[in-house]
Amino acid sequence: MRNMLLEKVEYKIEETPRGVWRRFAYPDGRYFAEFRSNTEVFGMPLLHYTRGICPETGRRVVARGFVAVGRLAVGVIAIGQASAGVIAFGQASIGIVLSLAQAGAGLLAVGQLAAGVLLGLGQFATGITAIGQLAAGQYVLAQLGFGQYLWTPDRADPLAVQHFQALWDAIRDLGPGR
Repeated sequence: MRNMLLEKVEYKIEETPRGVWRRFAYPDGRYFAEFRSNTEVFGMPLLHYTRGICPETGRRVVARGFVAVGRLAVGVIAIGQASAGVIAFGQASIGIVLSLAQAGAGLLAVGQLAAGVLLGLGQFATGITAIGQLAAGQYVLAQLGFGQYLWTPDRADPLAVQHFQALWDAIRDLGPGR
């Protein structure tokens, strides 16, 4: 196979009213695509999408935009296998406010491994309020918990029970018909 990094890359460029697509199909069938919207928010594209390996660099392009979507994504809303943003979704993510990930960290974190500051909800969770199979925090609802106020199969601290019942009532009051 020839080294594409040493050759001039002929992208298929498509300009649309919403933005610009840059695409490249490798001879072996692999595919690279990137979309960058024309609209900008705070100096970054409203949407930046990437897929595949860049033929010029041999590396993945990090999607960087207000909404960033790609294997690697950084944005206000970031969606990717590895992502970081105010709100981040992915396999591994860091969200300033919210992280929804297999392994994530943020003010609020939901995932298999959820390292939350205020709330952690996951199989393994941390946070002031932590809910999980194994959880650590101030108010903990878990099968195995570590913290100040615990609600576990072996222990039901009155303040923990009160905290989680109030949390449940608040969630229920957000529902339809309320």
